[in-house]
Amino acid sequence: MAVLGIGVSNVPLIRYLSSMGVDITAFDKADKNKLGSIIDELEAYGVKFSLGENYLASLKGFDVVFRTPGMRFDLPELLKAKEDGAEITSEMEVFLELCPAVIYGVTGSDGKTTTTTLIYKFLVEQGYKCWLGGNIGNPLLDRIEEIEESHKVVLELSSFQLHTMKKSPNVAVITNMSPNHLDVHKSMEEYVDAKKNILNYQGEKDKLIINFDNEITRDLNSEAKGKVVYFSRVNELDNGAFLKDGNLVYRKNGLDTTIVAAEEIVIPGMHNVENYLAAIAAVINDVEPSVMKRVATTFYGVEHRIELVREIDGVKFYNDSIASSPTRTIAGLNSFKQKVILIAGGYDKKIPYDVMGEVIADKVKSLVLIGQTGKKIDRALKDEIEKTGKGSDIPVVYSESLKDAVDAARKYAKSGDIVILSPASASFDMFKNFAERGDMFKEIVNSI
Repeated sequence: MAVLGIGVSNVPLIRYLSSMGVDITAFDKADKNKLGSIIDELEAYGVKFSLGENYLASLKGFDVVFRTPGMRFDLPELLKAKEDGAEITSEMEVFLELCPAVIYGVTGSDGKTTTTTLIYKFLVEQGYKCWLGGNIGNPLLDRIEEIEESHKVVLELSSFQLHTMKKSPNVAVITNMSPNHLDVHKSMEEYVDAKKNILNYQGEKDKLIINFDNEITRDLNSEAKGKVVYFSRVNELDNGAFLKDGNLVYRKNGLDTTIVAAEEIVIPGMHNVENYLAAIAAVINDVEPSVMKRVATTFYGVEHRIELVREIDGVKFYNDSIASSPTRTIAGLNSFKQKVILIAGGYDKKIPYDVMGEVIADKVKSLVLIGQTGKKIDRALKDEIEKTGKGSDIPVVYSESLKDAVDAARKYAKSGDIVILSPASASFDMFKNFAERGDMFKEIVNSI
């Protein structure tokens, strides 16, 4: 068998397959020196390697090829392998086929990780033996023999993981959909089609949770195979989870159950109210309302998501490095009642930034820009100024590094201000991932 990519999701896969006595060749564009000690570990399992720039040239003669999530399925080498009779699959596809437990799967453009974590915490607090994995960073295939039918599994699923999926989770949640990852997906249509695999293979006993307020997800009702349950922050629903008179409510057969008041939720922002509504709709048959309320009033959020790092001389510094799209940053900015000093910019995923102009004009006191998308974000603000005149008094500064950006933000900040890293962009121009970016921000702030 061939495993393409020696990364977070595939190393446990290689370990698992090797323990089963499977002959493995691992492929990666990085060389042996860059991959480091993991090579020594895998060599001890008897794994063979194809490394370096032309690593796919030797992808021949394999019965099964495991694709890493970020790799396009239509690469010429993969198409040729398929033509020659190889089955192209992935770690996540195999896990869904083998898992004996009920699976809750969460996807969407924004809010995936928080919603996934909330579902997991609800179920654990209720007393279930529960497993958390997928795009959230915990591959589970090498734990498959420990997972029992009575357990619950909660997975965050990216469009890359879903792209070639042929099995859907028992409970599928789609938080929302907006343009994202168009640097990898050829079009918005392809991106949406990839996401839709979370529901395409459900059965009539399965459940689909979708956002009524998002036009793309709302219309998926017509394609659902199982029971559809909506959630909504702005509409009162006949059935489902929604916000009513400041409370998060679940309505079934005309009867309302109040779960928690929005003001009691510890993590800030109306986008997190939406995340809670999605999670409530997913677990309503498995978790008691009192348990959900207990989580909502005690859970302080996932790292890198509007995370308070430190207060210095009356200035609060927040890490929102997870915000890798404009919609995510907009939600973060709307979490605060006051104007903030925003650090934004990063790797360009070829998505539009024009939607940011209005919220920057309304919510930002000073704007510090870094990375490839800095000019696009600046352009969005300039367009808003030209159109409405709003935002013309916002200072804009460009910085070469995250350290320089923090230094610039501090120069603008006075006691009572908020500085937030909320990039609206991916991290890959400067960092390995959003977590590394967030960790660097926290290290910089904590070293002041």
